[in-house]
Amino acid sequence: MKKIGFVDYYIGEWHANEYPELIANIVKETGEEFKIAYAWAEEYVSPVYGTNTDEWCEKYGAEKCETIDELCEKSDYIFILSPDHPENHLAYAKEVLKHGKNTYIDKTFAPDYETAKAIFDEAAKYGTKFFSTSALRYADELDTMDCSGGAIVIGGGPGINTYGIHSIEMLVKLMDSEPVSLTCTNQGVQNIFNVNFKDGKKGSFIYTPSAPFVVGTCDKDGKGEFTTIASDFFGNLMKEILNFFKTGEVPFDPKQTLYAIRLRDAALKGIANEGKVIEI
Repeated sequence: MKKIGFVDYYIGEWHANEYPELIANIVKETGEEFKIAYAWAEEYVSPVYGTNTDEWCEKYGAEKCETIDELCEKSDYIFILSPDHPENHLAYAKEVLKHGKNTYIDKTFAPDYETAKAIFDEAAKYGTKFFSTSALRYADELDTMDCSGGAIVIGGGPGINTYGIHSIEMLVKLMDSEPVSLTCTNQGVQNIFNVNFKDGKKGSFIYTPSAPFVVGTCDKDGKGEFTTIASDFFGNLMKEILNFFKTGEVPFDPKQTLYAIRLRDAALKGIANEGKVIEI
């Protein structure tokens, strides 16, 4: 049985509560041997659900660890969670990556490009393999869309700081190119970003709080396609994570993680500098 450890800011949060069932479903389907065995959280009580680490561990059959080092020593593979507090990821990564075990780092990967690059440098120092992504990268709908003529991604959620990465990740995957500049238009709580990419491609993403995730693309001949994301992207992501744990093979070019964070940095700057060209 391969034992997985969860490192989190507070363990009672949506991802930590949902991932064990996703893993259990894959184990049941495939016969793979994975178990959430250990958990460590910086904060004992979750401000979201009011549960504490001991209660979470009892519910999910995990053992609470007193330190990150203890968790890493006991675990075969590591999740760094803290999905709504990416400012914690570098500190946790410094403790986790030195153990050399395959690691998944939850979205949003980092609060800015400087921090993102520092995490990559930590991994390189120890030769530790890791990857990070929004689950939306693994929406089935994206795999068959032709965006050679451009793409528009629309998405919502309570706050662009936390949820904007989902649209950005989808756009980076679809365009498969390095972003070089953007401009932003603000419409109250809505933000519209037009992005130029290195190979001349153009794409856009729109943040509007109440929107579902929707993607529109057009091919080089101008033929368009439009779809609402409805596939099991979290299930798909978990399959990729477990395969990565087994093989150590990162499932996409890690440069795209840095592209996404650079694009996020530019988007947040663009909101404060409406209409100005923001170099990425």
